[in-house]
Amino acid sequence: MQKLVSVEGHRSPIEDSFETAKNELGLDHNESRSWHGGHRHVTLIMLAFAMMAVIRHRANAEPALKKRRRRRTKHRS
Repeated sequence: MQKLVSVEGHRSPIEDSFETAKNELGLDHNESRSWHGGHRHVTLIMLAFAMMAVIRHRANAEPALKKRRRRRTKHRS
């Protein structure tokens, strides 16, 4: 039962991803005449969607704090 609940929890994000791919990238604008053409179209759309997701994730991520290195100063005697 717990496995079914965890699988059901993934359904909505997957459906949202396909809806985004349809609206923003033209996944539903496929008029190919062969299986190969359709497969290539879907493959390119999914690649574009993955790239867009990575770019969006990096743009929304909090900036990393830069580490400052302490400089050693020479003490003159």
